[in-house]
Amino acid sequence: MKAVVYKEPFDVAVEEVPDARIEQPTDVLVKVTTSCICGSDLHMYEGRTGAEPGIVFGHENMGVVEEVGSGVATVRKGDRVVMPFNVACGFCKNCLAGRTGFCLTVNEGFAGGAYGYVSMGPYRGGQAEYLRVPFADFNCLQLPRGEEHENDFALLADIFPTGYHATELAQVSPGETVCVFGAGPVGLMAAYSAMLRGASRVFVVDRQPDRLRLAERIGATPIDYSRTDAAGQIKEHTDGEGTDKGIDAVGYQATVPSGEEQPAMVLNTLVESVRPTGMLGVVGLYVPADPGGPTEAAQHGQLLFDVGRFFEKGLRMGTGQANVKAYNRQLRDMIISGRAEPGFVVSHRVPLAEAPDAYRHFDHRDDGWTKVLLAPGTNGAKAA
Repeated sequence: MKAVVYKEPFDVAVEEVPDARIEQPTDVLVKVTTSCICGSDLHMYEGRTGAEPGIVFGHENMGVVEEVGSGVATVRKGDRVVMPFNVACGFCKNCLAGRTGFCLTVNEGFAGGAYGYVSMGPYRGGQAEYLRVPFADFNCLQLPRGEEHENDFALLADIFPTGYHATELAQVSPGETVCVFGAGPVGLMAAYSAMLRGASRVFVVDRQPDRLRLAERIGATPIDYSRTDAAGQIKEHTDGEGTDKGIDAVGYQATVPSGEEQPAMVLNTLVESVRPTGMLGVVGLYVPADPGGPTEAAQHGQLLFDVGRFFEKGLRMGTGQANVKAYNRQLRDMIISGRAEPGFVVSHRVPLAEAPDAYRHFDHRDDGWTKVLLAPGTNGAKAA
């Protein structure tokens, strides 16, 4: 089968790889209809992780079940399904507690597994024609059959639940003000989720004009941090107080307006942007090893976080990747009912063969390239 294979930094190729197949009785084989390129993929693409050549990318996957293992009870051939990016068993201590992003079964010696991602287990990614899904009864979310809401449903694999998870970590409540740092797909989903939860005002911080325009389109207030200090702008809008809650949807590759990387910039600016006793939700990726980090400490995941100011203001922080299964059924049903339309972030849907060009455009933050979906086996066109 054809799949997107990592070759070296800034180089992926669509190549023939061994076919995905049923390996355990609890597996299903899914024919992939949509697989998204994620901002997290760019960390590997840019050589900023320990990813080795040959890894098949793709942790945001949906499709139609092609084959079912003998031990699968509820998933049927022909079912249209979307899979959380978290690979989870469903029966370990963390899964039973709803912490499926930190499954203790699927990745030996590590809490958490994922498709097509470095250090996240032996599971090949779904930027390919087919995908093996382990523990399928637990990991497959069934969808209405057909092609309706394809772009919306594809976002249930990661960015919509992750954006919603950020608001859960920050405990966003109706009437509160929220600042979201990062207007990439996850940041936009966090802003959108804050609105779904009843936030009175949402500020989105970035410097990409096209992404700030998209934030404004959904009713958020855009903050261009390349003009003046973001915390200062937010305080001007909130009578000097700051917002009730703050969200980091950027992570460790944060840059100042000059382009210099400062890995703790967003965390420290959030501390200044959120009022005393407020709460922070951090879903932007931070890693324990970054080969391209700007300092030796940063290369080992050690950042200059202003913990003194954080403590002084009595702030609280929630962190970690999303437990997608905690949210994906409810968010699916909001899409079906018309209450949520997350597909507004999708800018491009292209055939699998065009993945290398799509990666280049997305990595360069080219104008209009917000969220890219890959469509194996088609010309890319699909109903929204």
